[in-house]
Amino acid sequence: MPPPPLSRKSTSVATPPPNAPKIQVSTSDAYEILRKQRLNRPISPHLSIYKPQLTWYLSGLNRLTGSILSGGFYIFGFGYLISPLLGWHVFDSATMVSAFGSLPAVVKVGLKFGIALPFTFHSFNGIRHLVWDTGRELGNKSVIRTGWIVIGATIVSSGILAYL
Repeated sequence: MPPPPLSRKSTSVATPPPNAPKIQVSTSDAYEILRKQRLNRPISPHLSIYKPQLTWYLSGLNRLTGSILSGGFYIFGFGYLISPLLGWHVFDSATMVSAFGSLPAVVKVGLKFGIALPFTFHSFNGIRHLVWDTGRELGNKSVIRTGWIVIGATIVSSGILAYL
């Protein structure tokens, strides 16, 4: 038996039964009723019912480091372009070298490590994604193994770059 034809009157709004009492409600009262009904709705547990996984964290970190790097480039580039117009000497090479040179060694290494970390993580994770694009290393164990490899390579390479 074929399905019944769709009528032009069908809407997504539920219609009350024919014997339901008709109540006139103002727009503000209807909004208030709707607001109270929404407070009684159960909240979907979404992420809280799942076990956190390495892939979640690495995916979030990849997006975060990409945003930090691109945002940093835009802010630094904009500051570098407008600094001569405003008479700032903050982005002058000699000023930056002398300011960085006057810092204690521990602070220099910490700053270099903090700057190298997003670069190296995003680069290594990008290589990981390129490998996935070839159809390799897509199994669950391989994804977790390559994730730990990215974390290890990131920490080691950031440390090496910080001490250069």
